[in-house]
Amino acid sequence: MAMATTSSRLTTTFSSTPCSPTTMAGLPRQRKHGSRYPRIQAIDLDQNTIVAIAVGVVSVGAGIGIPIFYENQIDNSAKRDNKQPCFPCSGTGAQVCRFCTGAGTVTVVIGSGESEVSKCVNCDGIGSLTCTTCQGSGIQPRYLDRREFKDDDD
Repeated sequence: MAMATTSSRLTTTFSSTPCSPTTMAGLPRQRKHGSRYPRIQAIDLDQNTIVAIAVGVVSVGAGIGIPIFYENQIDNSAKRDNKQPCFPCSGTGAQVCRFCTGAGTVTVVIGSGESEVSKCVNCDGIGSLTCTTCQGSGIQPRYLDRREFKDDDD
């Protein structure tokens, strides 16, 4: 297979004289003063767009990070023993009824000096109620144990 020899001359539309590759390599490159290289600009971002994107990224991060943090805290607190007595009930698991002050009965003054004694409707005559802080266990619940995280989708 024989190769055909071709002329190593180049023509350009800027000049009417043909140029050879060796002549072109020797010429200094001329560039206009102040001209820039072409730049590809994908999108034009203003300050509001950048803020909106940053807020979105932070929101997604917080939406993922906060539940993970709480789950880790719950897991870590479950590993530790909790023997601290409940503060409101002093570890008894019951609180004195506020309506009858522990008597189990309520005295009502009817008028003209008459009074009626009846069973307390709040504690059903017992005089005490189950502690609402420890739910009757007598042990002070941890901070996260006092909250119930319920699924609102049900």
